[in-house]
This record gives sequence, C-alpha cells and structure tokens, in this order.
Amino acid sequence: MSSERHGPSALRRAAAVAVAGGMALAGVGLTAPAAHAADSDITFSNVVFNNGKPIVVGISAEVEAPLTYTVKSNVALDSWWVDAYRGTYGTNEYTLSGITTRWGCRQSSAGGYTFRDCNETITVDPDSMPGGNGNKLVNSDATAWKTHGTAIKPGGGFDHDPLSATVRLQRASRIVNMNASPEPVAKGKPITVTGTVQRANWSTHRYDNYGGRLVKLQFKPAGSSTYTTVKEVTASSTGYLKTTVTASQDGTWRWRYSGNTTSGAGNSSGDSVDVQ
Repeated sequence: MSSERHGPSALRRAAAVAVAGGMALAGVGLTAPAAHAADSDITFSNVVFNNGKPIVVGISAEVEAPLTYTVKSNVALDSWWVDAYRGTYGTNEYTLSGITTRWGCRQSSAGGYTFRDCNETITVDPDSMPGGNGNKLVNSDATAWKTHGTAIKPGGGFDHDPLSATVRLQRASRIVNMNASPEPVAKGKPITVTGTVQRANWSTHRYDNYGGRLVKLQFKPAGSSTYTTVKEVTASSTGYLKTTVTASQDGTWRWRYSGNTTSGAGNSSGDSVDVQ
C-alpha cells in the first residue's frame, strides 16, 4: 500500500474550468459543467465531511473540518476531488471548491482497480465563500449541502458524478452576559442566573439576539469536571434568559443551548458562586 497526493486547490479549479468548457469561477465557487453521466471505470464512495457532524461557522473565524472519501478506478487519473454544493446540479450551482488546505491519499490495488482512500482538511471562511452577499456566507447557506465527485483523466477526459452524501452548515450560537448572583450567597438563599442567547447572522456578519430558545441551566459542583442540567428555561423574544435556583453548595453555573438544524450548540462562560 502506498501514499499518493493529488493536485492543490488551484490546480483543481483550473481543471474544473477546463471540464466546464471555460466557464469562469465565481469567488471560490464555480459554475459547474452540464450534468455528465457517471463512468463505470471511476466511482466515489465513503464520502464523510467533518466526521458526519455539521460544520458550525461564526461570522469571522475560519473553521477547519476533515473530509474523507474513496476513489475507485481502472483508468489513470491526473486529479480528483469531492465538493459540496448548493443550487441545481449541473446548471446553476456553487460549491466549496478551492478551500482544501491539506490532502493525501493512500493507494492500493485489487481486482484490476486502484483504490485511493483520501484524507483532507477543508477550511470554511465565512468572509470568502460563494453566496449571495459578495462571496460571503449568507443565512440561507445554513442547510444540508449536496456533494459531487470529479475526476480528470490524462488528455482531458473527466467524470463528474452526483453523490448521495451531504454535509450540513450551521450558524454558530453563543450565550453572552452570563451572570449568577449574589456572590457569595448564604446557603438556602436564591441565586439569580441571567444571560442572552445569540446566533451568527451570516448575511450581516454580526451576532443577533436569538429569541424563544429552550436553554439548559447547568451546574458543576466545586471539585467536579462534569456539568449537570438543573432546569430548562425559554428565552424571551429578545433572547434574554433569567431564572432563580436555591443555593446549596459551592460550584459553577452555565447556560447551554443544544442548537437546531440551522444553528450549532453553544455554551456560556461559567460563573462560580461561593455558598456560605
């Protein structure tokens, strides 16, 4: 079994343009070629983005995620890649093409076929992505993206196949202004815990308050490393959280939002309270 590397992102994009008959790239996405029937001599399988978990992205920081897949062929290949895309396959799509930062494939042979088991790291940059807001992520991108595989043969032949795998992009959430008071507090007296739920707005590239969310209040006793859910609280329409609990022992309080299909999970910072 041997290791093999395939071309960097720039070469992939150049190859993709050639496949598309010279169609221009748009930002880091591309206008794809017309749908091309899968060739029996090349297949893509075992496609997994981010270990099967959604990719959660905020408003500025780049996010790295693993991508693994297998390419099987009984013909020579110059380059190959897997992309996630939005839009209509083959006619009006944009992709995550061109953001692979590291790549490598382990090669083996069996039954007249070459198998390439590939491991990559992709970088998702909310400020440099295909979309409807100046090549930045927009809120409608928080959905399940479809995937396709492309392989370029020597001499320019190609295979461009839609795949069954998907990857979900989610908008990051967070809980700010966490506070548990009073500090210290007498045992048996009430503690008031507050905070505000927010979610990344990709279209405006800021965090907005996220109202109506069901959020867990969690507690970690002093000396422990494990948080336990004490109660669930629904945020106000403006994302504000407030509840009271009874002081029983020293420890740290935090809020946790578990997320939904378009939003990632998020925790507040912890606030320690001394119970006297």
